[in-house]
Amino acid sequence: MQAAGNDFMVVLGRSLPAPERGRVRAWADRRRGVGFDQLLWVEEPEGGNGVVRYRVFNADGGEAEQCGNGALCIAALVAKRRSNGESIVLESPSGQVEARVMADNAVSCSLGSPQWHPGKVPFLAHGQPSPYRLKAVGGSWEFDALSLGNPHAVLGVPDVAAADVAGVGAALSAHERFPQGCNVGFAEALDGQSLKLRVYERGVGETPACGTGACAAAVAGIRRGRVRSPVQVHMAGGRLSVEWPGGEAAVWLGGQIDSVFEGSVRL
Repeated sequence: MQAAGNDFMVVLGRSLPAPERGRVRAWADRRRGVGFDQLLWVEEPEGGNGVVRYRVFNADGGEAEQCGNGALCIAALVAKRRSNGESIVLESPSGQVEARVMADNAVSCSLGSPQWHPGKVPFLAHGQPSPYRLKAVGGSWEFDALSLGNPHAVLGVPDVAAADVAGVGAALSAHERFPQGCNVGFAEALDGQSLKLRVYERGVGETPACGTGACAAAVAGIRRGRVRSPVQVHMAGGRLSVEWPGGEAAVWLGGQIDSVFEGSVRL
């Protein structure tokens, strides 16, 4: 499945043992395996209704806490397998989210409220106030750090096309002051309600889109007064929408998904 070019292998089952890291890497290989940015390991509830639990594995085999575009894909897939049109509750290691499926493969998902406290990200602030600054790749980079169920650093840039996503993104993603690593977003404000965004995803590299990355960039931009809700986030793979009224309110991510193919793989 894919959402804005962010692609996934989705495994549905009940109480399946999670794959070993090496097997995830083999499946993620785009020449010798299936190929994907993330593996979504989904446990369907007995009887087909109830909370749908899932785990997220990056292409390098490491486990992530949350994936916004992945949640959109899971919600759309589960909705097709249910007879009712009610909202769907999904649960990952970062907690529960609510999803709604509309017409034309459009899905929206509540990812909870953004967490700004350094300990919640986690980020070792060492008493440094936000916005933070770190030295990497021969420069000093200012960013906002926050969590949307997984850690993010958001850099405001004047031209996202010229941003050193591979160099600066990789350096900040693996910086020692992010104990669990982070996703690094490079955001360019276009006007009052739109952003251009590129994201270096932890354990993957630059991807065509990132759902939680879009949310992080939008709420950081709203908080700084660069944009206002709802925000259209334009990425190489497509467009996602983000709504956040501010404060402790939940962030809603919206987009369209596509089921590319179905198959079987030996476990």
